[in-house]
Amino acid sequence: MKRTKKETLLRIVILFIGLVIAHFGVTLFLLSNLGADPFNVLIQGLFRSVTEATGWSFISHGNVHQVICFLIILILLIVDRSYIKIGTIICMFCGGPIIDFFTWLITFVFGETYPLAVKIFMLVLGCVILAFGMTIVIKSDAGTGPNDLVAIVISDKSKIRFGIMRIIVDFTFVLIGALLGGIFGVGTIVCAFLVGPVADFFLPKNEKIINRILMKF
Repeated sequence: MKRTKKETLLRIVILFIGLVIAHFGVTLFLLSNLGADPFNVLIQGLFRSVTEATGWSFISHGNVHQVICFLIILILLIVDRSYIKIGTIICMFCGGPIIDFFTWLITFVFGETYPLAVKIFMLVLGCVILAFGMTIVIKSDAGTGPNDLVAIVISDKSKIRFGIMRIIVDFTFVLIGALLGGIFGVGTIVCAFLVGPVADFFLPKNEKIINRILMKF
């Protein structure tokens, strides 16, 4: 059934709320300084390999991130274009600025250095918030971030639970990124194990909440 403009707009608003929540979690995770998230370990490795091989100084981490996201979208357009929606584009371009804002806000309020216990708390809390926000984005059904779509599409096609597939995909990102020179830490491993199962817990709950919101409007 074709969606009305009102429903489409509402789904995009829900997606954006989830995007902000998820990237607040990513910011906490990154500021713990205990490792990059698995996808960014891959990006780090690719960035290092490309710059060392070519010597191109104009290439940045952000450039590589955008190129990989575009390639993922291109592949999915060939495999199954139904997964690519307006929210996918929103996710790709909005994530970085949201993280930049929260990084500034948190460091402005709390400073730049934290005791180890606080770092561990930030890491775990960040991963949980990331998973919670990510499931809102997924269940908004308005699109999903390109890197998350990798796990979603394979999960749907293989009928393997999203949480399990997320772990597999995350460890694949980490392995390839590490081989290419990407930097990771204990937080990367925690993220790879934690986000998928926590997302599995939140997915059905957020779906019910979002359906109720859509019915009211």
